[in-house]
Amino acid sequence: MEFDIMNISASGMTANRLRIDVIADNIANAETTRTPEGGPYRKKVPIFAEYLRRTAQGWKPAGVRVVKIKEDPSYRLVYDPSHPDADENGYVKMPNVNVLKEMVDLINAQRAYEANVSALNTVKSMVNSALNIGRGA
Repeated sequence: MEFDIMNISASGMTANRLRIDVIADNIANAETTRTPEGGPYRKKVPIFAEYLRRTAQGWKPAGVRVVKIKEDPSYRLVYDPSHPDADENGYVKMPNVNVLKEMVDLINAQRAYEANVSALNTVKSMVNSALNIGRGA
């Protein structure tokens, strides 16, 4: 049972690390108007789902997994006729990235990561204590 908890916490840490990386990518490209694919940078959002494992008793929670990384197709129009990517009316297609919201999401992801680390450390401590009891220490 304890190892299941460790695996669940580890998958949560992995998922939140990916979330942090995606958020950092969004922030870094918040002003990118030209990408190799053409047009402005598209905000990315990771989509997670519960990972279930089949056991003799039925399906059992086993962690979290990444389903996909979704791109937001929308963009903002900003009036800046001096910008090299401005259209004939002076508007520039900018990424639909709100840096303030991304920072809030980043803090949330960091706290979720830390909560999983704390849960993992607690289980490790409990396992070590049980081993010490078995040794007669």
